[in-house]
Amino acid sequence: MPNSKRLNVAVVGATGMVGQEMLRVLAQRMFPSERILALASERSKGLTIPYNGSSITVEPLEENAFKGIDVALFATSGDLALIHGPAAAESGALVIDNSSAWRMKQNVPLVVPEVNSDDIKDNEGIIANPNCCTIPLTVVLNPLRSAVGIERVVMSTYQSASGAGRALVDELEEQTKAIAEGSEPPVVAYPYQLAYNVVPGGWRPEPDGYNEEETKIVNETRKILHNPDLRIVATCVRVPVPVGHGEAVFIETHDKITADEARTLFGESPGIVVEDDPHAKIYPTPHHVAGKDEVYVGRIREDPSTSHGLALWIVSDNLRKGAALNAVQIAERAIELGVL
Repeated sequence: MPNSKRLNVAVVGATGMVGQEMLRVLAQRMFPSERILALASERSKGLTIPYNGSSITVEPLEENAFKGIDVALFATSGDLALIHGPAAAESGALVIDNSSAWRMKQNVPLVVPEVNSDDIKDNEGIIANPNCCTIPLTVVLNPLRSAVGIERVVMSTYQSASGAGRALVDELEEQTKAIAEGSEPPVVAYPYQLAYNVVPGGWRPEPDGYNEEETKIVNETRKILHNPDLRIVATCVRVPVPVGHGEAVFIETHDKITADEARTLFGESPGIVVEDDPHAKIYPTPHHVAGKDEVYVGRIREDPSTSHGLALWIVSDNLRKGAALNAVQIAERAIELGVL
């Protein structure tokens, strides 16, 4: 990526899991930054957090925090994003927001760089980062859409504790230790015990019986693929894994594609790694992909229940490609497009 211009970057919510991952990704990818500003709540003021082999001091998120900032990466709640995102944009920063606050706003691009990076050019100061399950799903759907067309998608997610934040990751560890020691595991951060369990909920329920997470995946996928009529349904499940989301996906395509053709197509597509040899016990797992940037695909099969169907398994690191990395890639692509 051209490195002629150095940018001032703010990471908002820098003390959280996604905010800290954003800082790691910025350093690892050698993002062309002149200054990195770590912003968080007033109670975190003065804390130091690691960055690029050193440390930076956390500053409070306040009205004038974005003066001179070129890029503001938000890793906060939706409420804070709605309050401070416009202020950052009015100060001249390009806001890339990881919350759900702006994703479905008509004038806000929702971007996965491998899929719809040209949408970046149509921003009005704010770009939305999609849901941590929508991102890997669309990375995989996009080459199929281009090659054979997509008619229908049915998916189930296997989402790790880190998708709900640090409190659930810590509680999962505490629960596992408690069970091993024969004591009662604490259940505070989530509606049910997560250790030794899977939970098909924990997200806000919708009137139709689906939950907020399932609705996000459906609506966001349609927006990113520019296909408002795409037939898609999701079931979301939380599993006792610290990092890494899995997705079992069934896809009906417009034209026939074989499993071998799909493997070749995915292997040639940006951001995808194919690991698919079940006889040799080769398939992606959350433990294996944690800390990696790509979307991993395996268990690619033809679906015998329909004439033009594929079944496959997707895994990605939800803190990286599902959040922090995708946001930084949006900023990188904005530079390439001359938006920054």
